[in-house]
Amino acid sequence: MSDPVSSIRNLGPAMDVACAKAGIHDAETLRTLGADEAYRRLLRSGMRPHFIGYYVLVMGLQGRPWNDCKGDEKKALRARFDALKADAFDSGLSAFEQALNEIGVIDRAKP
Repeated sequence: MSDPVSSIRNLGPAMDVACAKAGIHDAETLRTLGADEAYRRLLRSGMRPHFIGYYVLVMGLQGRPWNDCKGDEKKALRARFDALKADAFDSGLSAFEQALNEIGVIDRAKP
């Protein structure tokens, strides 16, 4: 039997549910995909983007505590997160809609 996604450090039952919705059903699949592709799939499945959630996933896959990300590493992760979000969540939105989305006005949950 495969280990659940929540067997990975920092990830809990809510991530099991979110990953299953995105077609990621176990820890091995998540590790194989890596943080960026897994997060892209999570966003495309309707999960709302959240930078902390992204870097918690990255740190977990590295076996590190979620709050271990600091300084230049955190800045680099922010750039990766912004690129993923633009590609998988914000694509097709006007600049105005993207600004509204940043403050949580647009509901981008996909069916």
